Amino acid sequence: MQKQSIIGLDKQELTELLTSWGQKTFHVKQIWQWIYFRGAKSFDEMTNLSKDLRQKLQENFTLSRPKIVAEQISKDKTHKWLLEFDDGERIEMVYIPESDRGAVCISTQVGCAMGCKFCHTGSQKLTRNLTAGEIVLQFMVARDTYGEWPSPTDETRYLSNIVVMGMGEPLQNEENVIKALNILSDGDGIAVSRRRITMSTCGIAPKICDVLEKTGVRLAVSLHASNDEIRNTLMPINKVYNIEQILKEAQKYQQKDGSRYITFEYLMLDGINDSTENAKELIELLKKHKIRATFNLIPFNPWPGCDFKPSTPQKVKAFADLLNKAGFAAPVRVARGQDILAACGQLKSAQK
Repeated sequence: MQKQSIIGLDKQELTELLTSWGQKTFHVKQIWQWIYFRGAKSFDEMTNLSKDLRQKLQENFTLSRPKIVAEQISKDKTHKWLLEFDDGERIEMVYIPESDRGAVCISTQVGCAMGCKFCHTGSQKLTRNLTAGEIVLQFMVARDTYGEWPSPTDETRYLSNIVVMGMGEPLQNEENVIKALNILSDGDGIAVSRRRITMSTCGIAPKICDVLEKTGVRLAVSLHASNDEIRNTLMPINKVYNIEQILKEAQKYQQKDGSRYITFEYLMLDGINDSTENAKELIELLKKHKIRATFNLIPFNPWPGCDFKPSTPQKVKAFADLLNKAGFAAPVRVARGQDILAACGQLKSAQK
């Protein structure tokens, strides 16, 4: 019988487990800190637990990481991993470094069912959801790689942010994503600030507020169009939840907290969504719904077999200038990791 991973159990589940074993519940915090604060890879490391409890844990659970099938490091230092889980399924995750910090881009599904026309991941059919533990383990693998578990001599943290923007649609795996994000942000363990975690969705409108209220993380919406006619051709989900429905949920989310900004991700596709008229449509939409937002303009990252072309730098600048003039910050994302297919929209577990 294959042992279960203890990574991904929340504190309530650990409490119930120890109670069923006749153990004291104060051990929950000790176990939690060994796993998520110190990054223990063996129950034998948990020296403040009794030998009997360590043995019991060893007999029933594992602390193992997914297998690293392949690693690539871009010329710009972007780092991509291909990970394999116990059932043989594979996903990709990415670390995007800056000078003194960086974001780990994690996946929530094997493949994706959304079928967005511009996305390489979308050309890989959905196989299954990731468990909460498999989502958390991605960040733990990154910490293992960069040695960012507590050290008596070095408390530098380059893995400072998490973006839930890898393979899959997070809101189609709602329960596991909520659980994973709450483990990643728990102050007794990994303790990434909720304000440093951003979840991106293509717009499963009815679930947006629920997931954000239960996790407290930031919201990014993959919009990529200024009207339903264009978005219908790019993103099939828009025929179920259109732009109006998404913006109403975004407005509802912001009304509960005046400090909440929303990032709208906008892929610049030549001749499709990059005209000055498109920019003006976006401005009208956001003003109509009174939404405070930043646009993240993304140069299209080509992948094998795609038909789209990136907008010209001149078009991107004109588009950004209009948004900025209207009061919406619109930075242009610098493409990272293109040479290893690690940039936005390029993830796909091609080696499977």
